[in-house]
Amino acid sequence: MLSRAACSTSRKLAPALGSLGSRQKYTLPDLPYDYGALEPHINAQIMQLHHNKHHAAYVNNLNATEDKYLEALEKGDISTQIALQPALKFNGGGHINHTIFWTNLSPNGGGEPKGELMEVIKRDFGSFARFKEKLTAVSAGVQGSGWGWLGFNKEQGRLQIAACANQDPLQGTTGLIPLLGIDVWEHAYYLQYKNVRPDYLKAIWNVINWDNVTERYMACKQ
Repeated sequence: MLSRAACSTSRKLAPALGSLGSRQKYTLPDLPYDYGALEPHINAQIMQLHHNKHHAAYVNNLNATEDKYLEALEKGDISTQIALQPALKFNGGGHINHTIFWTNLSPNGGGEPKGELMEVIKRDFGSFARFKEKLTAVSAGVQGSGWGWLGFNKEQGRLQIAACANQDPLQGTTGLIPLLGIDVWEHAYYLQYKNVRPDYLKAIWNVINWDNVTERYMACKQ
């Protein structure tokens, strides 16, 4: 079960200087299923490379960048701190986004959400079909690499759809709390779907973990 802490998708990327000597390193989370569990919709080769190579690289680069940032912080080197911000955003966002993404998927997924989440989807988008169509269109329309998101606007108490470029984290760049993310970087689908992103987007709905999305919504709606 997700706690209310799930509403905050990351701890601060630059901890206080006092924690420099005891900073806990970021680690690659285990997948909650086997690499081949999402077949035929997403094949094992993609999942292994995506998780064990791409996500792992974000984690490793985030740790290295944060070490450099904390060193610059200790020295009072503001120029270096500023210069490292893009790498913190990119690799930190990559780690945040993928950590959410793996839990948003399940071999027992697909279909439609139930209960309160379905009701708010109907309220905010008119119907589940219209929501699905809109999120698919937004994800397909991302130029280059990025993500399509279903997020929760806590101030308005409503669901919203948004796109983020590259690895920009949804909450850090828009204020929306991430509930469901669709990775549209080519490494998420190219080995199976080549450059036909719409086919990948059609397939991924078969493995969406609505239980996880619902838990995220229920944790953050109050």
